[in-house]
Amino acid sequence: MGLVVQKYGGSSVADAEGIKRVAKRIVEAKKNGHQVVVVVSAMGDTTDELIDLAEQVSPMPAGREFDMLLTAGERISMALLAMAIKNLGHEAQSFTGSQAGVITDSVHNKARIIDVTPGRIRDSVDEGNIAIVAGFQGVSQDKKDITTLGRGGSDTTAVALAAALDAEVCEIYTDVDGVFTADPRVVKKARKIDWIAFEDMLELAASGSKVLLHRCVEYARRYNIPIHVRSSFSGLQGTWVSSEPIEQGDKKVEQAIISGVAHDTSEAKVTVVGVPDKPGEAATIFRAISDAEINIDMIVQNVSAASTGLTDISFTLPKTEGRKAIDALERAKTAIGFDSLRYDDQIGKISLVGAGMKTNPGVTASFFEALSDAGVNIELISTSEIRISVVTRADDVPDAVRAVHSAFGLDSDSDEAVVYGGTGR
Repeated sequence: MGLVVQKYGGSSVADAEGIKRVAKRIVEAKKNGHQVVVVVSAMGDTTDELIDLAEQVSPMPAGREFDMLLTAGERISMALLAMAIKNLGHEAQSFTGSQAGVITDSVHNKARIIDVTPGRIRDSVDEGNIAIVAGFQGVSQDKKDITTLGRGGSDTTAVALAAALDAEVCEIYTDVDGVFTADPRVVKKARKIDWIAFEDMLELAASGSKVLLHRCVEYARRYNIPIHVRSSFSGLQGTWVSSEPIEQGDKKVEQAIISGVAHDTSEAKVTVVGVPDKPGEAATIFRAISDAEINIDMIVQNVSAASTGLTDISFTLPKTEGRKAIDALERAKTAIGFDSLRYDDQIGKISLVGAGMKTNPGVTASFFEALSDAGVNIELISTSEIRISVVTRADDVPDAVRAVHSAFGLDSDSDEAVVYGGTGR
């Protein structure tokens, strides 16, 4: 048996009983002959509570100290889990991200992993221990400061360790039984997917599916690390995410035409009104956004009015970056020469993802017909070879997701999707 990396989310270790249940599952994997490395998130809503506490003390906490505060949650989880495992008669050692060799850049609150040097982890498991690693954190390469990887960063920690340790698989344990064709909190008849390709999972993650972080899937694809998404609350098989289909029994699981429907209500829309329709204007707009270190998603430019020679450019971005984007554009107003700015944070994005879309006529028509039948108005449209995304009113998102899900025959015959824990906060 080879080495397995397991990751447990906050809902799986939300309380003492959850931690003891997870400890039993980890020990079972050890008894089955695996070397086991575990990455753990903070308990329940601990990270959110620490953020709330920081905001009460300081409206704009310094990045370095904010990271130092937030990493406390995972340190609590890892120590308690190691204690629970030892209570079951097995040796366990806990490690912070820096002790585990997770080396990052110096961008606080959303650092990126540069390298993983897991010497201490390898030594620990070779000595027969179960290694418990605090997820979501690392140490900066230059200043040796504690850093965090951004929300959902424990998934990335797990895959990065799996790659560095040449693990057989990275098991991501969460509060649902796998990856579903839609968010089971919104679509009760969502169906579990047995296998999904890295590319489709990347699109779902980028489009709002919260089961796996986009960076985690990208890392796994780069190093060809199979991911098994499953629930820590049940013993069911979950969803395999890999480059090649898995085998069940004597046959391979075939990829579906449509993988699923994702949605995202965490974005806002900025419209730059009255932009001169001439070369260089869009470049100036998006250079200002880039210099402010803001990531954007969808972009649409209207056809310019013949009488004025002016056009409007709209784009979407995270709500948390909205104020920064408006300030950056206002500073560049003279250089761009636009009339005004509009900001709208009451939008939602719905995306249909599937590798078979480009070879199956009628997918686009069916998608828009489903939205029309549900009375959903479309504000922006974006497409790729395996995805169609639209922006609508935020209030319309649940109805839109359910309508599209049903229109493409993704509904389960029964209410299959179960959410075992977590607040969804």
